[in-house]
Amino acid sequence: MELTGKRLVVTGGAGLIGSVLSNRLAVDNDVLVVDDLSNGIRKSVPDGVTFVEGDLTDRSLVADVITEDVDGVFHLAAADKYVDTDEPRAQFEANGEMTYNILERMDEVGVSNIAFTSSCTVYGEAGEPTPETYGPLEPISIYGATKLADESLLSVYGHTHDFTVWTFRFANIVGPRFGAGVVPDFVEKLDANPETLTILGNGKQEKSYMHVEECVDAMCHIVEHADEPVNIYNLASQSTTSVDRVAEIVSEEMGLDPDYEYTGGERGWTGDVSTVLLPIDKLLDLGWENELSSDESVRQVAREIIDLLD
Repeated sequence: MELTGKRLVVTGGAGLIGSVLSNRLAVDNDVLVVDDLSNGIRKSVPDGVTFVEGDLTDRSLVADVITEDVDGVFHLAAADKYVDTDEPRAQFEANGEMTYNILERMDEVGVSNIAFTSSCTVYGEAGEPTPETYGPLEPISIYGATKLADESLLSVYGHTHDFTVWTFRFANIVGPRFGAGVVPDFVEKLDANPETLTILGNGKQEKSYMHVEECVDAMCHIVEHADEPVNIYNLASQSTTSVDRVAEIVSEEMGLDPDYEYTGGERGWTGDVSTVLLPIDKLLDLGWENELSSDESVRQVAREIIDLLD
């Protein structure tokens, strides 16, 4: 789908990725953002887009924002992955209901293009490189289970309802926003206490970190160049970074040399996958390539977040 002159709906458009995506799309398209602001920030929604605050589990709201003149939906809204230990049923039900409501309404009014932000958590704890064909998919968190369930539902609509579906399995996407992952967490902790940094787990967790601007660029490239009924792509840097190395980079950028304290164990939290290795051969074959390594993505975001402290 060419991303020019279209009317597009972005769910979760006030979030870290959604706000950057909305800003990118609004250059050449008419964009409507819908977000309940449970995870998003209103001021992050760019100028020049229509904003609707609301809950996508409400079918009447979905009917209001997805109309016959919409050309495509970018579905990023989801109950946050870091809260699933408190209300797992609520998270699972909300994510599934939002996705079903959107697909059902799209089918009703003849809108057939949808891009969906999934997650590498659908692979579970594979401990080895996981291309898009990897299986079986055995998530270990409720968040991962919701994403896999949504992927299955999207597959149905792609194969039997003449939809075109783009599904993105993200690595760790990092950007300049407090409360959005390990990099801002370390900056905030060291700003409060420059002497000691508490690290969840054992610090050896190894994952790919991708800058949000590159993530959005890759998303748009895939939507414009992949046209199968169901298109599934890993989005990641072509390298990985340990949590200890993230701590070192953040400390270096802040000019600090703190002692590290560990909570222990291989996981940072319940459901955390300690090793994530995402090949992006499919994305490379589509003609897109990273400019930043995983370490460089972490360093750039650390600088951007530190600047926000001033």
